[in-house]
Amino acid sequence: MRTKSELREIIDQITSLESPVGMDAVYVHAVILDKLQTIEQRLARLEDAVHPREES
Repeated sequence: MRTKSELREIIDQITSLESPVGMDAVYVHAVILDKLQTIEQRLARLEDAVHPREES
């Protein structure tokens, strides 16, 4: 796991002084979902490279 100082750039991007919890929760969730979609797409490409799907 990366340290807080290593994550400073991301922390600075999601910090919100207007939020009671100190971050923009909607934006944070969007960032997480976007990253998960990227990971899912990369995994699908890797799986296809290892086990190509048969064409119908």
